[in-house]
Amino acid sequence: MNYRELSKLISLIENDPLEGRSRLRNLKKKDSMVIGITGSPGAGKSTLVDGLMDCYRRVGKTVGVIAVDPSSPFSGGAFLGDRIRMKRHFTDDGVFIRSMASRGSLGGVNDAVFDVVEAYKAFGFDVVLIETVGAGQTEIEVAYVSQTVVLVLSPGSGDDVQMLKAGIMEIADVFVVNKSDQPGADALVLSIKAMLEISKDEGWIPPIVQTVATTGKGIQDLCQSIYEHQKYLVSSGKMTDRVIRSEKKHAEHVLMNMVREIIEKSPCMRFEEILDDVIKNLCERS
Repeated sequence: MNYRELSKLISLIENDPLEGRSRLRNLKKKDSMVIGITGSPGAGKSTLVDGLMDCYRRVGKTVGVIAVDPSSPFSGGAFLGDRIRMKRHFTDDGVFIRSMASRGSLGGVNDAVFDVVEAYKAFGFDVVLIETVGAGQTEIEVAYVSQTVVLVLSPGSGDDVQMLKAGIMEIADVFVVNKSDQPGADALVLSIKAMLEISKDEGWIPPIVQTVATTGKGIQDLCQSIYEHQKYLVSSGKMTDRVIRSEKKHAEHVLMNMVREIIEKSPCMRFEEILDDVIKNLCERS
């Protein structure tokens, strides 16, 4: 796999989205499994992603990772903290890890992630893992770019209180209670179960997997739960729904960015003028 070309394509997507999207349009895409890993800061997401990479590599699957890091307030770039915690896979030819800055996005991912996922598919990765910035209750963008959302919680970090809140809890397809060897883990599991009883659905009931990512405990169970969810999406026909949902959200991001660019270039434009300019731009790009 030509990782240098992939790196160039991702850089193009980040710096010139229109040209990057044009390049992507002509590339054949693989039906990759796209998994979002989200949760509060300090829950152990990066170590968990590292364990998932190991799990998939053991069965010969190639893995592409998008690690969304906080933006530097000086350069705007990523801090690369997540990438450091995945260092044991740096020399693995079946793994590609790309750190991306959040660039101020409040949804845990940035706008370019949609196109970067397509780039990973074009380069034939079997599995795409997206690790978000430490996300809060309303930061649910990862649900639109992923097929399966894994929500990572940990005891002793206030996550048990979050059971009472709407938002990120509702997008989880699989719950992970990481650091489950610490006090409070069982209580956190019970809180999640109580929430699931209240919001029980006839379809998929999210499993709760207890892990200790630093030792690898529970990682195999997590891989199995993700596999079961993917199988459910296909058998129920909901995989198509998720693909359409992702494409709609991607289009929304593209249009919003287009409007933002037009307004920033000509802040005095009136409403009709902005609409006319948007329509003109759409016609030119199609």
